[in-house]
Amino acid sequence: MTSTEHDEAAPGRLTVRGLTVEFDGFRAIDGVDLMLLPGQLHFLIGPNGAGKTTLVDAVTGLVKAQGTATYEGHDLLTTKSHRIVRLGVGRTFQTATVFEELSVLQNLDIAGGVHRSAWRMILPRGAAPTYVEEALEAIGLADLRDRPAGSLAHGQKQWLEIGMLLVQDAKVMLLDEPVAGMSAEEREETGALLRRIGGERTIVVIEHDMDFVREYADWVTVMHAGKVLTAGSVAQVQADEQVQEVYLGRTADAVLHEDDTAAAAEGSEI
Repeated sequence: MTSTEHDEAAPGRLTVRGLTVEFDGFRAIDGVDLMLLPGQLHFLIGPNGAGKTTLVDAVTGLVKAQGTATYEGHDLLTTKSHRIVRLGVGRTFQTATVFEELSVLQNLDIAGGVHRSAWRMILPRGAAPTYVEEALEAIGLADLRDRPAGSLAHGQKQWLEIGMLLVQDAKVMLLDEPVAGMSAEEREETGALLRRIGGERTIVVIEHDMDFVREYADWVTVMHAGKVLTAGSVAQVQADEQVQEVYLGRTADAVLHEDDTAAAAEGSEI
């Protein structure tokens, strides 16, 4: 059963239909259909240029697209990016975008301001809001709350970015290669973090680290040339004949086990 065959009435779902993105006549995304459900770690995989990052850019209002991307009654493709954040749809980038000169706590407090009115933003702040304290605990950085974000280790910066989505009350999290460059221990801690926070959220992970995919994916969508090639469990994807054919006769199992360090720089993907 594909992801699009799940219950259409599931609350909190993000439903993508006929998503198409063109750049100067080149069709980067070509009629993609997806249904992304809460409580499910959904991974997007595929070679560079498959359209994974462009899909996330479209859903978060960074590129123009045709089709629909419906969340809580709103079509995200016709919604401004700042409004999409307020609706509860957030994303991270391949390179962490934290305020490095500010503390971990300040980063979270500022991110949480997306739901505060302008006049409340300028009032003196006392203790950190409860949701900030909860985010600190969730991402494992409570002991580093006063440390400048720029001094954090690579993995810790990625966790801080996820924490910034938590304080924004993001119910849909779109994460672009969150474990790229992490140590094995950091990858394991990241996977555990996603499991902890994923029960009531829709989490979508673009990833090249196939060990991480095999360990933590509940559902995998394989993209190729701007289209969905197939979707299913890791085992189903590995056995899929289309995947095997696209990868030049190599078995899907080999594809999902190969060393993809050369593919880790997908930031310029279209």
